Amino acid sequence: MSTRAPEDQEMPLVSHLTELRTRLLRCVIAILLIFAALFYFAQDIYALVAAPLRAYLPAGATMIATGVASPFLTPFKLTLVVSLFLGMPIVLQQIWGFIAPGLYKQEKRIAVPLLVSSILLFYAGMAFAYFVVFPIMFGFFASVTPEGVAMMTDIGQYLDFVLTLFFAFGVAFEIPIATFLLIWVGIVDVGTLRKSRPYVIVGCFIVGMFLTPPDVFSQVLLAVPMWMLFEVGVFFGAMVKRQTAEAEEVEEHNGETADKPPAPRP
Repeated sequence: MSTRAPEDQEMPLVSHLTELRTRLLRCVIAILLIFAALFYFAQDIYALVAAPLRAYLPAGATMIATGVASPFLTPFKLTLVVSLFLGMPIVLQQIWGFIAPGLYKQEKRIAVPLLVSSILLFYAGMAFAYFVVFPIMFGFFASVTPEGVAMMTDIGQYLDFVLTLFFAFGVAFEIPIATFLLIWVGIVDVGTLRKSRPYVIVGCFIVGMFLTPPDVFSQVLLAVPMWMLFEVGVFFGAMVKRQTAEAEEVEEHNGETADKPPAPRP
């Protein structure tokens, strides 16, 4: 029985770790380069993110900074997070380059659209929060401010609040990807998801209740898109499952034809 040398056994692992380190380093460098390019505009970026709230502040009211270093650290933190979001396509490209050699051809054909769709949907969720939800939410908060109370929000607390909502809406818009993967892997079939539609709708409204102000209009603005995104995931999951089943039937038929002995000559 032949044995392999220790060097031969360790080389594949060392090569993978080296490649992983290289790709992680590329991701860090890309994010730092984006951050370096955006740092000069840190104050402008924060002003842009704070615009939905500032539009509903009372006349003469401004945002405040209660921390000594908050005027510097808060825009710095926001710029770093924005750099991470903008660098996500590069990060996903490096992840894909690392895992792609171990995937089958069919898996590669599905994985690429999933990666691209996931980042686009995350961006779409953030844009939906900024352009649709924030104006309604901050308008509601401004309208219920008690008389005699000045609405003056701390810049650090505001940043933490909007980053949480950005992340929540970004993840919520990943519902089609999660639904598709559940169907594709075989954890749940399409029929079960369709039968569970009433529970999904109720769950979407419950999530909308926790992520939005306590008014029906804001809850609907989040719950309805989540429901529609669920339906999109079910549709594409069913379509891919059907195509995969048809391809397997064709391969099985071709295999049976190849194994069938030729007919005898007359």
